[in-house]
Amino acid sequence: MLFGHHPPPATALPGFEHIRRFWDAPRQRFIAKILPGQFYVTPHQEVISTILGSCVSVCMRDPVADIGAMNHFLLPRSGGHSIHTEIVDSEPCARYGIHAMEMMLAELERHGARRERLEVKVTGGGRIGEGMNDIGAHNAEFTHEYMQMNGFKMLACDLGGTAPRKVHYFPDSGRLLIKKLDDRSLEHIHRREDKFLHEIES
Repeated sequence: MLFGHHPPPATALPGFEHIRRFWDAPRQRFIAKILPGQFYVTPHQEVISTILGSCVSVCMRDPVADIGAMNHFLLPRSGGHSIHTEIVDSEPCARYGIHAMEMMLAELERHGARRERLEVKVTGGGRIGEGMNDIGAHNAEFTHEYMQMNGFKMLACDLGGTAPRKVHYFPDSGRLLIKKLDDRSLEHIHRREDKFLHEIES
């Protein structure tokens, strides 16, 4: 059998074919792994996974439309714009929270979700570096502000702290698993986030 002892992955929605997916035997599901600046929308029984330091992931699902999504953003917004005034340009970047949220919501609605039915859970925003701007706190503040302004009620909120997080989200059930990682993960996550931040600024 071409795929060994597991079924082939369900066809990804248009625009998400680039997201890496792999079979997880213990969970008997495919896991879609997203990186900083990415989001993933699925109507299938998949898991969406990522690792967070100062970044934030917002998880959303519409239990009626049977579709859900998760993003992973690095900064609240670009250029210091207010959440009230920023306009998403012709090539928005999902690395910024303001863009990541609007892009993800647009895709959810495109596939039948309705904003008033969305269940929301958020996590991340840790302080993982000393002597630097607390990006995690800014991301957490943005997330609270965005949810309040747009009328979203968070069913679960795990923001802040100093530990990085490994996150697994099950869009079909809304289950969110968060594992706090030990100090050995800090340096790697800090380097990765710093690399992506420099790419944004260049």
